[in-house]
Amino acid sequence: MILVVGSTGYLGSEICRLLRADEQPVRGLVRTTSAPEKVERLQSLGVQTVVGDLRDPASLAEACRGMESVVTTAATTISRQPGDSILVTDQQGQLDLVQAARAAGVKHFALVSILMSMGTCPFTTAKRTVEQAVMSSGMEYIILRPGLFMEVWLSPIIGFDYPNTKATVFGEGHSKNSYISLGDVAQYVVESLSHPAAKNTCFDLCQPQAFSMQEVVRIFEKLGEKPFDLTYVPAEALQAQAAAATDALQASTASLMHDIATGHINGDPSQAEHVFGLKLTTMEEYAQRVLETTPVS
Repeated sequence: MILVVGSTGYLGSEICRLLRADEQPVRGLVRTTSAPEKVERLQSLGVQTVVGDLRDPASLAEACRGMESVVTTAATTISRQPGDSILVTDQQGQLDLVQAARAAGVKHFALVSILMSMGTCPFTTAKRTVEQAVMSSGMEYIILRPGLFMEVWLSPIIGFDYPNTKATVFGEGHSKNSYISLGDVAQYVVESLSHPAAKNTCFDLCQPQAFSMQEVVRIFEKLGEKPFDLTYVPAEALQAQAAAATDALQASTASLMHDIATGHINGDPSQAEHVFGLKLTTMEEYAQRVLETTPVS
């Protein structure tokens, strides 16, 4: 059986769906505070849900009991709940999960992390710390390092308001960064669990072509046949915001935006392409998909 930590999130729920479509036995870790409709959806897929929390080591030990594999996609950057913090949840909680999995005799551990090119901030420090723990755990592991999720960074959540043809641009919008569709990352995770060449390996996951925000906007303008209204946030302002932040999540968010402004989120997908050979969602396909589902105003 496969334990998915982060099962109610964007990525984790898609991983659960794909695993169940392949008739794999899946257990999903859910919180007492998880949205009931998300838990019910997992259960309707045939996922066995178990209540637990990265902030509760005892619950992790119970959740890992009898598991063959553990997949963790958990991150507080989007789905932050009361009591969450990068240090407590993203770092210590994930370290406790690695320890619980090891103690339970889990054979395979899959971690969704971030690209190595990203700058230092509390979030990247947490990810690197957990990566090291996974690699030295003695379990077979795979570490997947995706680029920017299209569904997050090219959505109204972050200021890319395509339904209203508006976008917030970090920097001047000419620096290029690596993107990938969330669904493609889920497919990589599922494939990696049984692929012999994926053992004890780290993979960058992204499209072979990097995009600037100006290029992304032009794609949306062409397909949507409407011009975008752009608001620019200078890279210097983002750097100052990160330096002045008193909260680790705020500092990390500003730092990530500064990385985008300066083109510091880039990966090399050649190894993943060679091993898995998956056809990835193109930027045009992503834009077409979301524009087709956007209500006409």
